[in-house]
This record gives sequence, C-alpha cells and structure tokens, in this order.
Amino acid sequence: MGQDAAGRCGLLTGVARDADGYPVTRSAAGVARGAAATRDLTVLDERISGCRACPRLVRWREEVAVVKRASFRDQDYWGRPVPGLGAADARIAVVGLAPAAHGGNRTGRVFTGDRSGDWIFAALWRAGLANQPTSTHMGDGLELTDVRICAAVRCAPPANAPTPEERDTCSPWLARELELLPQLRVVVVLGGFGWTALWPVLAGAGVPLPRPRPTFGHGAEVTLTAPRGPLTLLGSYHVSQQNTFTGRLTEPMLDAVLSRARELAAGEA
Repeated sequence: MGQDAAGRCGLLTGVARDADGYPVTRSAAGVARGAAATRDLTVLDERISGCRACPRLVRWREEVAVVKRASFRDQDYWGRPVPGLGAADARIAVVGLAPAAHGGNRTGRVFTGDRSGDWIFAALWRAGLANQPTSTHMGDGLELTDVRICAAVRCAPPANAPTPEERDTCSPWLARELELLPQLRVVVVLGGFGWTALWPVLAGAGVPLPRPRPTFGHGAEVTLTAPRGPLTLLGSYHVSQQNTFTGRLTEPMLDAVLSRARELAAGEA
C-alpha cells in the first residue's frame, strides 16, 4: 500500500474491503452510489483506490503490477486505481486521461513516475503551483498549491486506450471530485479524450452544458455557469511523449495555459 494512501483506510464502516483495507466497488451502479454518498475528498480517494468495476482494466493493471518492467522489477507496484492529488481548497483542477502502466499504476500517485509526469510537474513548478519540479514517488516531499490533479479514468488501460464504457463507468468519481472542490474556478483539460470525457462529468456535477459542445484545441477557453459561480475550461494538448517529442506541445505552450489558469483562478481576467 502506498504511503500517501496508507492512512486513509478505516474511514468507512459497514462496507466490504479488499486485502489492503480499501472499500470494494464492483459495478458501474456501485461507482455512482459510492461517489454520490461521499462527502469528503479523503474518503473519495479511499473509495477510488478499491474500485474493481471494470474487469478489463482490473486484469491489466494487476498483470502489469506482477510482470513489471525490468527496470522496476525490485519495486512494489500500486496496481490499483489512482486517486487524485491536491487539497480541497484548490481553485484549479488539472484533468488527464488515465494512469500509465509503469507510472501511476506503479507509484500510486497520478502522473508520477513517467515522462508525462515529468512534464506536468515541471510546468506546475514553473507556474508556482508546486514546491518542486519533480514527482517520483510517494513521500518525495512534493506539495501542490491551489491545484488538484486527477484523471478521467483511474486505472491504467491497455495501449493507453480506455473504452467509452470504461470512461463512463469511471466518470462519477471525477464528477464528485470536482463537486468536492468548493473553490474550483478553472479546469485545465489535457487532451481531446479528457475534453470529451469532461462534459458528462460536468453535467453530473450540476453544471449546465452549452450546445453545441465547444471543440477541443490547445488554448481553447470556455466559461460555464456552475452552481458555485463561473467555471472556465482550458484545453491543452496532452503531455504524452508523442506530443512532447514531436514538438506539438512545447514548454512555453504548456506554461501559457497554466499561466492563464492562475490568472483566472485569481480573478485577474
């Protein structure tokens, strides 16, 4: 069990638990019920960590955790859904696609342990939203400021490609997570998959949706009327190796999006 999550067990009573003490959810209906019943981010993280609602993803994440990559063969993999990271007073949320098989699925922390994570945490540090430019493992001293990082799908998918059904099954977790950020003002969405996945999530969180749906693009900006006030979505190309290696996404491009997020969160624009 990961260090960041180890202290969370035992917060729920009267529910079935796995060997590590996490409450088990086995169906899409169970995800919807569990998310709706959760009133605290810490409890939500616990529920997410015990989810087994998508059989294909469960098989894959656990297989990877046993077979391992050769360079990590001496490490204990997390091998379960990856909860979000960041405090409940965050005004900015960063939403990615899903954990990487040997990144978040290994470390138990979102965007941690792979090249995509190297990019996003370095950018958060440059923006003043993290105290250090790296995130390598739980207990490495990382602290975020005013930002919560999460994903549309919480389990590492084969070929980095969740199915629409898996996306929809997982969506109540994210909807509830956003609801439990009372000061949320900006959502930075990484990639077209996350952009598409976010619309039903926002609807589930009580946000009226525009028609037609705004098109995804790097630098896309859409302001919605949410229950707690204006909520702005900012689009960014995903920090995937394909995008960063080819130059489709550069550091200045990502920095510009996060700078805009900070301006909006502070009410400066």
